Amino acid sequence: MKRALIHDGRMQSILAFSFLSGYILSFVFEGQILYSLLELHNVTASGYIMLAIAAQFLGLFTGGMYTKSAEQARIVMFFGLGISLITSVPFFFAPSLLWGIGLAAGAYSSGAALAAWGYFLKAFTPRQERLRTCADVLIGSNIIMIALNLLSTKLSPFLGLALVVLSLLLGMACIWTLNVQPLSQESEAGTSRAQDNLRKGVLLLCLFVAVLTINSGLMYHVINPAFAHLGELTVWYWSVPYIAALLVLRKLPARIKHSRMLYAGMAG
Repeated sequence: MKRALIHDGRMQSILAFSFLSGYILSFVFEGQILYSLLELHNVTASGYIMLAIAAQFLGLFTGGMYTKSAEQARIVMFFGLGISLITSVPFFFAPSLLWGIGLAAGAYSSGAALAAWGYFLKAFTPRQERLRTCADVLIGSNIIMIALNLLSTKLSPFLGLALVVLSLLLGMACIWTLNVQPLSQESEAGTSRAQDNLRKGVLLLCLFVAVLTINSGLMYHVINPAFAHLGELTVWYWSVPYIAALLVLRKLPARIKHSRMLYAGMAG
């Protein structure tokens, strides 16, 4: 019974993360849908983009201050998805003050929800399987992003935005039905370990953030603009190899140092 509960919770948490991250990648964090809507209304993108990036990072860094358990993570993620959904609605209409407010609120709440998801990884995935779960959520996120971007560029950005709202609704449904109560005590019971490797872990995390920032900056501000005239290609040409690399990481044997390989795979 407990194994079935953990398995179902693992799949639900993977789906919830993928739907949330699909919204982030295709819309709020320099997403193709956001760029298409701004271009459609002849609005300068830079101010909105910087606002969303700042709010997203603020949510990622402060989310842990009020998320201390799997049950709290469930609440934070559910309301984060809900706020992201509500704040997407103004983008169906003409640009107004609500665009800036909605983008900032959606970016912050989605960042906090993303940070809270780590409790589900700990609660529902055994330690030796966590690399695979992380690979699964990244693969799912990129598949959703590719689908949303293709529909946005080939048909209409409003169709892409409507599907973003639908994905957020599906993410909320996954979190609403997620049962974390029986696992809360067990998942938090074994956390007392020596902190010798804390400094090394923090340094590795900082290196990961630095590499990811440089990599994302090159992708969004150098490579994508250079090939902007090949719209159909830029939607998927960097995501498909990334998904393939994640599939390789997912199959790595248990003896490999998973944490470092995970950082390398995510930064790539």
